[in-house]
Amino acid sequence: MTPPVFIVAYFTGFIVASAIRLVYSREYRRRIRKEGKRPTPDTPLVYLPALGFFIVPLIFVLTPILSFADYALPFWAGLAGTGIFALAIWLLWRSHADLGRYFSPVIEVVEGQRLVTDGVYRRIRHPMYTAHLLWGVSQPLLLWNWVAGFALLATFVPFIVVRMPAEERAMRQQFGGEYETYEARTGRLLPRFG
Repeated sequence: MTPPVFIVAYFTGFIVASAIRLVYSREYRRRIRKEGKRPTPDTPLVYLPALGFFIVPLIFVLTPILSFADYALPFWAGLAGTGIFALAIWLLWRSHADLGRYFSPVIEVVEGQRLVTDGVYRRIRHPMYTAHLLWGVSQPLLLWNWVAGFALLATFVPFIVVRMPAEERAMRQQFGGEYETYEARTGRLLPRFG
């Protein structure tokens, strides 16, 4: 059985991550209201990760339905999961802050957008995805259940497999050689040094 402290840590992190997204998507919401449009999601997979980071964990905590898949870990594993999750939340915040008004939950390049290559984007092209992958790694250490623990990885990996190449195509189309140079000196999900 998962110690309650790790369940609290998980949902506290979820609330903080949701607040980060809410704050940094204000400009996007303002822009689509001003333009009078509501863009459709660029891929049907866009909502799939919510199943893994919220719906399945909530079912795990509020019902006994998933109890058949419980496992036990040493307490230190939960502490490690808390640390990894804290790193994920920091990276999520930092990547939103570095993008600023250019953040969009859909694949688009806004008018007047510049290529962001500073902050965490100096070494990683997709730090938000890295943050969610770190979250996915922390989840089985915080939610000791084979279904709830691995739900985010199971739902997020298909999303980024489709989404990352599409984003990179859009960036190459918009920024051309500048983006190709940026690609050559940065890592896709892990930092590239040197």
